[in-house]
Amino acid sequence: MKDVVIGIDLGTTNSEVAGLVDGKIRILGGGGGGGQMLPSCVGLSPSGELLIGQTARNQQLLYPDRTIRSIKRKMGSHEPVTLGDRTYTPPDISALLLRELAQWAGRGLGGPVNKAVITVPAYFSDVQRQATREAGGLAGLEVVRLINEPTAASLSYGYGEKSNRTVMVYDLGGGTFDVSIVEIEDKVTQVLASHGNTLLGGDDFDQLLTNHLVAAFKAQHSVDLNQPEHRGALVRLSDAAEEAKKRLSFEPYVTVREEALVELRRRPLHLEVEISRRDYEGMIRPLVESTLESVSKALSDADRNSGQIDVVLLVGGSTRTPLVSEIIEQRMGAAPRQDVHPDLCVALGAGLLASRVGGHEVEKVLVDISPYTFGVSYLGEKDGVPYPRCFKPIIHRNTPLPVTRGELFYTAHAFQESVEVDIFQGENSDAMQNTLVSDFRIKGLNPIEEPNPVLCRMKLDLDGILQVAAIEKRTSMSKEISIADALKKRTKAELAAARERLEALFATRETDDDDVSGAADDADESASLKLTTEADEAAVIEPTAETESAKRDPAFAKAMDEGKALIERSEGLLDGLHEDDRTEAVELKDAIEQAICEGQPEAVRRANERLRELLFFVEAR
Repeated sequence: MKDVVIGIDLGTTNSEVAGLVDGKIRILGGGGGGGQMLPSCVGLSPSGELLIGQTARNQQLLYPDRTIRSIKRKMGSHEPVTLGDRTYTPPDISALLLRELAQWAGRGLGGPVNKAVITVPAYFSDVQRQATREAGGLAGLEVVRLINEPTAASLSYGYGEKSNRTVMVYDLGGGTFDVSIVEIEDKVTQVLASHGNTLLGGDDFDQLLTNHLVAAFKAQHSVDLNQPEHRGALVRLSDAAEEAKKRLSFEPYVTVREEALVELRRRPLHLEVEISRRDYEGMIRPLVESTLESVSKALSDADRNSGQIDVVLLVGGSTRTPLVSEIIEQRMGAAPRQDVHPDLCVALGAGLLASRVGGHEVEKVLVDISPYTFGVSYLGEKDGVPYPRCFKPIIHRNTPLPVTRGELFYTAHAFQESVEVDIFQGENSDAMQNTLVSDFRIKGLNPIEEPNPVLCRMKLDLDGILQVAAIEKRTSMSKEISIADALKKRTKAELAAARERLEALFATRETDDDDVSGAADDADESASLKLTTEADEAAVIEPTAETESAKRDPAFAKAMDEGKALIERSEGLLDGLHEDDRTEAVELKDAIEQAICEGQPEAVRRANERLRELLFFVEAR
């Protein structure tokens, strides 16, 4: 008899759960718009209510004595932790997270689950592993196996199946960093060496950005937000810093705007500051470069050199930062792979092993990728002389889909009022050696005396539809084009197979909002772009009655909740929208409401996706 066994990535900052659904390994999210990742945070509200996940994280800075985060760092120790006036052990807190994840899985699989495979860092000691098993038992789970995180990551990429490779797994998460050298021979996966830093991760990147914002506010208003009386303002800045970090992984700059952070003599003080990716990467470069010491140590311990590593896998959300890939590529001499979702690949690998332990035949985890590089031509230099057809990649080959990327360019001439955006597909640094996909012109730019910044975005979806937008940064004037068959060299069978594979991985996952990118550049020299040196609804849905479809179908209920949230989000933007955007937003609101009332989940999902995309472009202007 086959068992239901789930795979859990019990992470320092976020945790995920995966399982077998319709023969495919999927991440089992929280439903109701809760996302796919559970913040590894537990708290007690001032009223004594137990908080798990995002609600606990929301109160952390306001009530640090009532909130516990990063408990994984304490696993295996005898150090007690406190929530208010209550004392717990590290396995107790981990058990609460595991229990919540098991409930997520139960909802996703349509029944209770009581068996799990749980991931642990390769460097975990036996005491730490036993503490993890104890936490599983406290959560009501039978821990059928523990699996090393780098092993799980390699499984999610399909390694470990009749492949002989030596793999380096570079895992930079929210709270910890580790690197492992993994050898795979005939389905036997062995970790040869591991090294890392349990006190380094994306949280440290957030803190550097928060410090930058605090310093900017102090420079503007002579108020230090680190003082206890400004704790609420500091919470807001911490959240803004985290959001800015995520956007800077895909955008060349972000503007942080926080109104009325504090009041001084009854006068509200605001913060508005622009941060470029270049400035951000300057802040975090010393931390990223410090990981190279661990890379060298792991290679030495494994008696390997960089030339003996067949592939480098990037794991953990913090590896989205472009600087990480650049530094690792320089150190290892080859581009690392990141074509499985970095936040989810460990959980997917655990889910794959869990399903096999349960007696199921499961294909390896697959995601679809862009087989081509897409970019634009720009005015740069070739062989030391100006050349108007240099090629700037925006979406790189082997990037997982769907994807959105953005880059900043400058006009080449003073008083330039238009630019030609030429979109190419290929790998050559000379755009003319690549394939022209499409082009369009953006007119009516501000005729200013200095180079005019133009933000370009490209978005490539699962169906091979490429959308390109060019936006004048000063005025938010934009022009965009949709290319229906950007991946035209792929056969219909390949696209169908890609959609089927992606459904297994992304069906329960919302479209990545942190992506949409564009490109821009020039056609003729008189209307060309120069690449910047800093870049390389209205009402809430209120259905008259809850449909029976939503009651029976959790996915429909989730789509309904998302539709409400999207319309609420658009309501505050409605007055500032262009007429065409406002009309489209109202039409989509009506479409969502009608689809909900008629019990049509697919129509709700499609309308949600269109409204989400509209809001992304509007908010980015």
